[in-house]
Amino acid sequence: MSVLVVGLSHQSAPVAMLERTAVTDDDLGKLLHAVNDSPHVAETAIVSTCNRVEVYAVVDKFHGGVSSISELLSVHSGIPLDELARHLYVHYEDRAVQHAFSVACGMESMVIGEGQILGQIRAAFRHAQDEGTIGRELHDLLQQALRVGKRAHHETGIDQAGASLVSVGLDVARQHLGPLDRVNALVVGAGAMSGLAVATLARAGAHEIVVANRTYDKAVRLAADATATGVSARAIVLADLDQELAGADLVVSCTGAAGLVLTKGQLEAAGAAGDGRRRFFLDLALPHDVDPGVRDLPGAALAGLAELRTAEQAADAIGPEAVEAVRAIVAEEVSTFLGAARAAAVAPTVVALRSKAADVVEAELARLTGRLPELDDKARKEISQTVRRVVDKLLHAPTVRVKELAAAPGGDTYADALRELFDLDPKAPEAVTRADIASEASDGGAAEGGAGNIEGSGT
Repeated sequence: MSVLVVGLSHQSAPVAMLERTAVTDDDLGKLLHAVNDSPHVAETAIVSTCNRVEVYAVVDKFHGGVSSISELLSVHSGIPLDELARHLYVHYEDRAVQHAFSVACGMESMVIGEGQILGQIRAAFRHAQDEGTIGRELHDLLQQALRVGKRAHHETGIDQAGASLVSVGLDVARQHLGPLDRVNALVVGAGAMSGLAVATLARAGAHEIVVANRTYDKAVRLAADATATGVSARAIVLADLDQELAGADLVVSCTGAAGLVLTKGQLEAAGAAGDGRRRFFLDLALPHDVDPGVRDLPGAALAGLAELRTAEQAADAIGPEAVEAVRAIVAEEVSTFLGAARAAAVAPTVVALRSKAADVVEAELARLTGRLPELDDKARKEISQTVRRVVDKLLHAPTVRVKELAAAPGGDTYADALRELFDLDPKAPEAVTRADIASEASDGGAAEGGAGNIEGSGT
């Protein structure tokens, strides 16, 4: 079994295509199970953000896995496979690990170094775990990716210029509105992006922040966070959105809704079309929330993900030192992770070898007892201990060495060599692995624990 990544992002596909392939919460569970139930796939997790959709899978066949996942993404998005395939990228085995770690560090983001991707990976992990589509291999990979991302942010200056899309979008808004310290802001949605928007606007000293959301309690919490900083803020339900449009200078929307949340007609009906005010609309949703037609309104400007692509230039502001430092961390962590994985892969074979040796010892001691029944207990015990010590000493050096060699590239061949040299039952290592997994499950989860042990909190 090997890890496979099939996906598309702002680097490989236009925003219009990303909008069509975006996976909403309602569809995520269905797509997870569809991929997981397809041939050649044993585990599945899906990372879906405003600028990427990636399927992580553990597969037994490369071509079969790529074919199945690509076809399911085509069905999900309604995009013909031949058209979609031109924008898909594929990473396998070592490259899949390297890609996962780079994504977690923000190196593949529209804004280099942004830290929000860590929360999105956590959410993907939890959802896959809740749906029962994640197993040991993806568990270990995604957990380590989270640790690598945190390390990169702690040890380098990547997050100093790793502004979120919200910060970049608000910088664009300043170009249209001027300083944001006196604007009336309307934030639509109460997720991670919206929370960042509220916090950033509060720090900028916005005159008033109104948070609109379908779930009123979530809007209240975001508004309370802003109020705690001394900024005037209040919450409304999404049904009352139209009443707030005329008074808003800045509208930030990121709801994850399937259709438009704000249309040109709504603004015109609300009296926000000809009052002479300058307005800026920041649409961070995928699919987009704001009708592109609002650009036709007098004094209005709109920026969506397509316009924010220029934020990729922010990498230049970070400085090459930080970027290179993160790349070095990723390379180091990939090498360590793959080495540990290869060493772990040979462990069941080593256990099977020791088990076979123990069986041989027991059989020989039983035969000795039958041939020399006059041996007293003390002599029999001494012989037993001596034989076991001899076998342990003979096996110690090769089993330790094979674990060391297995950590190097191509190390999986040493497990094969052990099986051949000692004529081990091919099913024995597999049985050891199954028993190990069953034991961990009875203890309450795989290494690093279950959902309660995921690093950090949700988005």
